Amino acid sequence: MVTVSRRRITMGVVAVVLVGLGVGLVWFQPWKLFVDETVREDLPTAAAPTASAASPQRPAASVAPTPAAPRTVASGELISHEHTTSGTVKLVRLPDGTHTLRLENLDTSNGPDLRVWLTDAPVKQGEAGWHVFDDGRYLSLGKLKGNKGDQNYALPEGTDLTKYTSVSIWCDRFDVSFGAAELTRI
Repeated sequence: MVTVSRRRITMGVVAVVLVGLGVGLVWFQPWKLFVDETVREDLPTAAAPTASAASPQRPAASVAPTPAAPRTVASGELISHEHTTSGTVKLVRLPDGTHTLRLENLDTSNGPDLRVWLTDAPVKQGEAGWHVFDDGRYLSLGKLKGNKGDQNYALPEGTDLTKYTSVSIWCDRFDVSFGAAELTRI
């Protein structure tokens, strides 16, 4: 009788350990540390408005001139926080007046639930900068497409770029910055 009870306790402990291990694997996703996802996107292009965009209510002369090519309006270099991170961040105005955030030569670790955030937080070196990006205003531009390469993130129409001063590669699962860049207006 004692061995049956001991066997049940042992099976219960084994079951709890296996469930805990399964939950831990799903939560931490440690395999991502060994898997790189490389993205190679070209800078998007958008057609510039032409005189045909005029209407009876809006004559062609009132159409504001737009640049013929994409123009970088702010940029910065990524620094490392929780994980070694490097690359260039650019805010680019497209010929149609929309804006895109571009990551070039990104190189960081892969991880669970990584996001690209446009923020108003100051970029701080080392551990002091790991947790500051969710303290103030931030705009999530979506999931990080890959931990290496060149990629684009469209900014929502009407985004006030004067309210944002930095970009973070943010791990939403653990509330920590993998790396960040201060944006300098050009």
